[in-house]
Amino acid sequence: MDRRHFVAGSAAAAAALAVHPSFAQDAYPAHAITLINPFPPGGAADVVGRPFAAALEPIVKQSVVVDTKAGAAGAVGAQVAASAKPDGYTLLVHITSISGFAEVDKLFDRTPKFTRADFIPIARFVADPCVLLVNEKQPYKTLAELTADAKKRPDEILFSSSGLYGALHIPMALYMKAAGGLKFRHLPTNGGGPALTAFLGNNAQVLVSSISASLAQIKAGKARPLAQFGGERSKALPDVPTMKELGFNLEYYLWVGLFAPKGTPASVVTYLRTATDKAAHSDLFKTAIANLGQELGYQDQAEFAKFWDADAARIESAVKEIGRVQG
Repeated sequence: MDRRHFVAGSAAAAAALAVHPSFAQDAYPAHAITLINPFPPGGAADVVGRPFAAALEPIVKQSVVVDTKAGAAGAVGAQVAASAKPDGYTLLVHITSISGFAEVDKLFDRTPKFTRADFIPIARFVADPCVLLVNEKQPYKTLAELTADAKKRPDEILFSSSGLYGALHIPMALYMKAAGGLKFRHLPTNGGGPALTAFLGNNAQVLVSSISASLAQIKAGKARPLAQFGGERSKALPDVPTMKELGFNLEYYLWVGLFAPKGTPASVVTYLRTATDKAAHSDLFKTAIANLGQELGYQDQAEFAKFWDADAARIESAVKEIGRVQG
């Protein structure tokens, strides 16, 4: 090819790209989206994230793949998401505990691997009040009975959790402190699902869980609810008193939200906000969470960001109040 033909061909190619910019950069989303679940199956992020992924697929017209990256009470998956390319193809479903990781690192004089500033909040799906449960084999019928026995037998009653300073450890630690410094033995696991499994096997006698993750076990009689952490009684458990009714000034919710890595383009964030709103309000998603005993507690980006700031302050304060613990 002589130089004249080469220059002409190059000019034609450039003109084609100018007329059809999609050849240079495909419109988002052009391929599958990965949704990181930072916990093992069965936890709140998992049971909410999977139906959300299913509801999102027909809206974005791409596959939405749930990728489990469990470990360190949800910190492993969060770190993976924080380090991901900020292009909208790697998103994170996380829960209340995302707010406390940096504070825990500071507590142990470690440099935080990530902070809240590494994420863009997209939307909140649910805000599920937690419930304190005892295994069916245990004799406790009220929280007062459990509290009294724990005072008599320090470090003998076990509770399981989703990990140190995780979303299920914090409310239990706050209850122990509010009840006068109770001492339970802690069985930390790597997620809400394993914590529930340990509890159902009576390897731990007590568990604080989200209502959605434990409702089936409560209905089956395998878990006995003694108190819930909501500001008012849950419609799913109308006969279970709140902590405040029982004299403890405690209120704690396990919420589930969607995040994108810092630096994700504003146009992609806008697209995700619209698509997420449609998916979360679809019959498919609302039916799925209703079957978990939950109601949609949806917040779009602005409202969620404001909520997250306030909730993070409470979680960071709780971590400081708990202090250094090893297990």
